Amino acid sequence: MENEPSVPLRYADVRGLRLAYADFGGTGRPLLALHGHFGRARMFAPLAAALGSGHRVIALEQRAHGRSGRDGDVHPDAYLEDAATFLRDLGAGPAVVLGHSAGGVTAFRLAARHPELVAALIVEDHGALNRQPDVANPVLDISGWPRRTGSLAGLRRAVEAHGIPDAGYFLESATEYEDGWGFLFDHDQLMESQRLLMGDWWPDWLASTCPALLIHGTESFVLPTAMAHAMAERRPRTTLREFPGRGHWVHDEDPEGFARAVADFLATL
Repeated sequence: MENEPSVPLRYADVRGLRLAYADFGGTGRPLLALHGHFGRARMFAPLAAALGSGHRVIALEQRAHGRSGRDGDVHPDAYLEDAATFLRDLGAGPAVVLGHSAGGVTAFRLAARHPELVAALIVEDHGALNRQPDVANPVLDISGWPRRTGSLAGLRRAVEAHGIPDAGYFLESATEYEDGWGFLFDHDQLMESQRLLMGDWWPDWLASTCPALLIHGTESFVLPTAMAHAMAERRPRTTLREFPGRGHWVHDEDPEGFARAVADFLATL
């Protein structure tokens, strides 16, 4: 039993790994949505509902996350090639590709490495540099988070006791096991996945030429505002949308504004 009714998932064999995804339907150009670390495909349900049937939102539940399989490989290249193979096998390219956080890096690397699959790019709050001192804390240390608690409320309290103001995003991956409540993701694997994402991604950010929208919460701890400005200035055909007072999870903090920004961008394509 998960913490709330689940968005119906489908499954695809992608490079030998069983990956879950949600296809929200619609008749327009496909929009591939990629969550970030600790995320789930279902986080994009509000966006799909706001965009309506004129857009086909397909959210991939990435390897080592949610109900998707895991084989121990959490290198950024593995996420990249999963997305490319998934789009090809689905026959959904060239698509608009939207990524939040680490999913944003996968999205702009996909545009750089497989431009035939990407018609346009939307990156929600991740930078072209992901290392200290440019980003103060590029790895969220979850090593001390509990593996099991007696209740969902207890899991929330335990996570928030580690300095997380609102554990709601992480609790999307909470589920009830025989021995208590815990997460679908493996703590050690996602620590390693975060470490492997540290680095300089400027070459990939600058390598693509498709239209791009960069969404930035000005209170973000992941994407500094100066870096967001530099990314928009240095990459042609890039639009920056800033959300004053919002942080790293713009889609949660201002879902209507986020959906409006995405819809406005899609209307220009």
